[in-house]
Amino acid sequence: MLLAIDCGNTNTVFSIWDGDKFIATWRTATEHQRTADQYYVWLSSLMQLNKIEVKIRNVIVSSTVPRVVFNLRVLADRYFATRAMVVGRPECHLPLDVRVDSGAGVGPDRLVNTIAGYDLFGGNLIIVDFGTATTFDVVDHDGAYIGGVIAPGVNLSLEALHQEAAALPHVDIARPDKVIGKNTVMCMQSGVFWGYIGLLKEICERIKTEHGSKMKIISTGGLGPLFQSAEKVFDEWKDDLTMHGLRLIFEHNKSSEVK
Repeated sequence: MLLAIDCGNTNTVFSIWDGDKFIATWRTATEHQRTADQYYVWLSSLMQLNKIEVKIRNVIVSSTVPRVVFNLRVLADRYFATRAMVVGRPECHLPLDVRVDSGAGVGPDRLVNTIAGYDLFGGNLIIVDFGTATTFDVVDHDGAYIGGVIAPGVNLSLEALHQEAAALPHVDIARPDKVIGKNTVMCMQSGVFWGYIGLLKEICERIKTEHGSKMKIISTGGLGPLFQSAEKVFDEWKDDLTMHGLRLIFEHNKSSEVK
């Protein structure tokens, strides 16, 4: 069994792959001070509650928060008797070419999504990932990662409005019935929602023009369907895109070991 772990700035997702499908997925807040023992108690409790009796033999980790990687590797070593494969480390090989400026770093989650997107949908893609930041990743015709765009995340924008403007409350993202708000909450929701619709459409159109070819737009993350409900921005939505990519990377490295 494979335990795939995707650690983002806000949440960390754990999924178990049984060789044919992901049989369970759980999410917890990302906290760099959480120990390997705490991870195991949480994870094993959820497995028991869901009556999942499997032996985890392999672990792969993608993390945009370097400080949590140590304890996740300890988790793998101590409780699953395996060395975690970490995306971004030299020993973890990726089945893609990265064509960016020399010395430029690319977040491991973006590379994982690129690999998954190319496997599922082919080349010439724009992958929009709704996380703490909203990222746009561009996949070339042959599956290479060739760059992208980073914008503030939706919830981050709402939180900034609340924190920096004393009179503005904290509100959740929602599609307002009308663009013109009749109260403060509706005004804020309209600004963020329709502002993001404009941001998504404009950035994607400019990427297509610059790339010079027809492209599919794939979204991942929970907010994709919300924006798709207003206008057809995306061609596909794939919530478990990152987990699919982690599995592919693991299998690529295992097949390389056999050769």
